[in-house]
Amino acid sequence: MNQYLNLEPETWELYEKVKPMLEEKFKEIDLICEENTAKVLQAFWEAKVSESHFHGTTGYGYDDLGREAVEKVYSLIFKAEDALVRSQFISGSHALAKTLFGLLRPNDLLLSISGRPYDTLHEVIGIRENASSLQSFGVRYAEIDLKDDDFDTEKIVDFLTHNQVKVIEIQRSRGYSSRKSLSISKCEKIIKKIKEISPSTIVMIDNCYCEFVTTEEPIEVGADIVVGSLIKNLGGGLAFNGGYVVGRKDLVNLVAESLTLPGEGKEVGPSLDANRQFLEGIFMAPQVVASALRTNVLASFLLQELGYTVDPNPLEEKVDIVLTILFGNPSDLISYCEGIQAGSPIDSFVKPIPVETPGYSDPVIMAAGAFVQGSSIELSCDGPLREPYLAYQQGALTYDSGKIGVLKAVNEIIKKKKGV
Repeated sequence: MNQYLNLEPETWELYEKVKPMLEEKFKEIDLICEENTAKVLQAFWEAKVSESHFHGTTGYGYDDLGREAVEKVYSLIFKAEDALVRSQFISGSHALAKTLFGLLRPNDLLLSISGRPYDTLHEVIGIRENASSLQSFGVRYAEIDLKDDDFDTEKIVDFLTHNQVKVIEIQRSRGYSSRKSLSISKCEKIIKKIKEISPSTIVMIDNCYCEFVTTEEPIEVGADIVVGSLIKNLGGGLAFNGGYVVGRKDLVNLVAESLTLPGEGKEVGPSLDANRQFLEGIFMAPQVVASALRTNVLASFLLQELGYTVDPNPLEEKVDIVLTILFGNPSDLISYCEGIQAGSPIDSFVKPIPVETPGYSDPVIMAAGAFVQGSSIELSCDGPLREPYLAYQQGALTYDSGKIGVLKAVNEIIKKKKGV
């Protein structure tokens, strides 16, 4: 392999050293992949997916049988009453925004119990001022930080006892923060407590980056509605864009009417050429997610050997496909991202540079030589240029390509330290 990669001898020696360490965790990942593949196939069988469902509609999108099959498959996989899976969602953040606007009304209270949400939701909520935000329409907002990387149950119980909360939002993945991502078991415990105190409160889960990492999804542990992106885990690298919302039928309908228009909801929205992408993408998703996890395990072992702090550590339970790398300085962060870009199939000749990016308050460096723009199920690495200079790595359509990308990134750091 190295005849094509031209790695430094130290990089290759490091790879040979960590290879025996991978086997145990890879076996665990493979077992989860097997179960999720069986779950997906069962959904395809029950939904009676056929070749005719690949064909899309145009215009209004009335009577789109393929779209209905896609949404049936999603509802079965998530064990939800209903699903909304549309290319009209631009991104995961867009799907989250439409869900919040669909569920909340003036004077309603939105509570985040996983701390401050991801940067791209700040203007949606009104944390950063925007005339189109939820707060500009009279929606109130509060947040409760995590405590020791878990929900602060005492504060949540106290808040719910003294306030009528319409929607509780939980972001499972860490976003651009240093806290740990939130496991299904932690979510299950807090959802049970929420429902004991305030059964009418809607529990909404931002599930981006977390699908198929384990064998359970949030609806199974009591969540009312779950939202995610199709250019992350569930698109399998094949979806060109899109997002999904699954959960209670009445809530999914409210989101559908927010996305399209009141009175038409899920009945409109042409699928164009997306049905095949969505079906084939979710069919491939368990294996692609497994590849992303294997790639992160390899990266975490390599980077630990180089003295960097990674989270989660190589043998820790995985909650999402994100690996954080604490570089502690901008130079190493930039070098690593340059290596990821150089190891990508697309735009490998381009050097990523930190730039001001819409939705973010700090300059962000993004390495992603992807077939789909912004697809973070493809190998990518990014991070804001602010202390403590954390990189966020995710994705890999295949383990072999992910491995090569990571080796190229590690090689950039080793070359820099050697002064090459």
